[in-house]
Amino acid sequence: MFSQSSSNQFPIWEFLNQPVFHPNVKLILNPNQFWVHHRIDLLERCWTLTATDSKKSH
Repeated sequence: MFSQSSSNQFPIWEFLNQPVFHPNVKLILNPNQFWVHHRIDLLERCWTLTATDSKKSH
């Protein structure tokens, strides 16, 4: 069997703990759409972290 790394596993806890009645957050009930949005958000957070780290090192 192939072992999945933690980065490729579906974020079930984040999916189940979405804010339901929050006015600024859109609830995503489709797991595939949630997965796509979660990966994009993760990429953006990593990108800002690396950008701030590179500014500190210069």
